[in-house]
Amino acid sequence: MLELEHEFRVVDVNARLEPDVERRPREGIGGPERLEREMHQAGIVRSVVYPPGRDRDYLKANNAVARMSVGRPLVPLARITGALDPGTGPGSKLKNLTASRSEDHADPEDIEQYAYDDRFAGFVVHPARDGLPDDEVLATLADVELPVLVHAGEGFPPDALAKTLLAEDITTIVASFGGYPLDRAMMEQTIDLLEDWDQCYLDTSFVRFREPLERALMEHPDRVLFGSGAPGAHPNVAIMEILTLDVPQDAMRKAFSNNAGRVLEELAPRSF
Repeated sequence: MLELEHEFRVVDVNARLEPDVERRPREGIGGPERLEREMHQAGIVRSVVYPPGRDRDYLKANNAVARMSVGRPLVPLARITGALDPGTGPGSKLKNLTASRSEDHADPEDIEQYAYDDRFAGFVVHPARDGLPDDEVLATLADVELPVLVHAGEGFPPDALAKTLLAEDITTIVASFGGYPLDRAMMEQTIDLLEDWDQCYLDTSFVRFREPLERALMEHPDRVLFGSGAPGAHPNVAIMEILTLDVPQDAMRKAFSNNAGRVLEELAPRSF
């Protein structure tokens, strides 16, 4: 069994949980038993989870993930869809002029229901996969004051992120430094956002380059959160990538636990 020993308390802000493994078997996606086992092997004490991509709305998947998290060291986020094209070109802008929500898209009432039923610690937005929420929904996300984990990248670049979620003053965790998969230039652009947006944080999932990781941890040690990307990647690998960086241990400690505990109180150390 693969075991990794380290001296840090580690929490994970980015893991996917398939609520119906038997009906939807997918490579790299597993159920709660697999995820919990890999977390234990890596020394992770709590992990944020959300469902992988779906073709329609996420209501059933979100509720299933919340049920599976009960009694486990898992913190569920509600994944939501949007009616807008996240692109920044003229075609996307023209399309969005006539775009409107369908029954599959999250509306402000959905956001409030997720926020106030005490099961979800925040939200997940994947604009390139699920569409971008419209202005009214973004305003409601800001009103409920829960963090949003956003998947950015080529389909939703840093400038688009700044004009939407960050402009609404939403506490935003940018998955994979905004450069998935392995777009180093976009990762660097996303790190630049930290200078102007105090509510912006970056998670380390699938960031395989040393230089962006070290730059972010040295320049903005309070704004980097550990994310494993499990079970698509084993959390041991993600932890080792942080442990082998040339940064102070205090910066590692902040990334592994302290910063996440400030953004999501469910990840803070528990006092009994």
